[in-house]
Amino acid sequence: MKKQLSWEFRLGLSLLAVTVLLNGLHYAIFRDLRHIFLWGLTSLAFLPMSVLFVSLIIERLLNAREASARLEKTNMLIGTFFGAAGRQLLEYFAQWDAEPFDMRTDVSRAEDWSRAVHLRVRERMAHHACRVDMKKANLAELKAFLQTRSDLLLRLLENPLLLEHAAFAEALRAIFHLADELSARRTLDNVAPADLEHLSGDLRRAYGALALQWVDHMDYLQRNYPYLFSLAIRMNPFNPEASPEVG
Repeated sequence: MKKQLSWEFRLGLSLLAVTVLLNGLHYAIFRDLRHIFLWGLTSLAFLPMSVLFVSLIIERLLNAREASARLEKTNMLIGTFFGAAGRQLLEYFAQWDAEPFDMRTDVSRAEDWSRAVHLRVRERMAHHACRVDMKKANLAELKAFLQTRSDLLLRLLENPLLLEHAAFAEALRAIFHLADELSARRTLDNVAPADLEHLSGDLRRAYGALALQWVDHMDYLQRNYPYLFSLAIRMNPFNPEASPEVG
């Protein structure tokens, strides 16, 4: 059985044949080998610059375009996560927060958001304790919710696109670990104080990581998809008066 030639090799042979054919046609018409030689030498002289242009400039443009496409797909996945699980998780955490984080002083309407507001809210959130009051927390309800979203979390965690988004991947790992901790316990009634403290740390880790990702995702939506941002900010999990209704 004959070995199949690669398409690159076949393309190279085709281009070489076209070059020979065109130069042969040129000689048949003009009978000027000197011109063909000078033209070929001039082309070779410009070849290093052509290689430089293709390898550095065009390749960078293509890489930038590919990176932009990957980023868009990644943000689509992040948006899917918040729509299916993330926002509800943040509502749980915000309701159980020992010192509730209220964004109404910064954002009450979609029109209030700006780059400066995003940075201010993110700075506040980064310094927020994200400490859950375990007397308020309904761990059984949280366990049941996470179990219904386990397939989604697993698929997202396995997605190679999200591995490039280290901060979001870390937030997913924290949530996945919290789900494992809750699922590993047969009952969440009368949890021992030491175990409750351990779970409090897992909640705080997941809460803090997820909250920062939500703030960043809101900024992405506001800059790229204002109509999605409008609903997302109306359903703000850090606003106890949040409502999807426009008013």
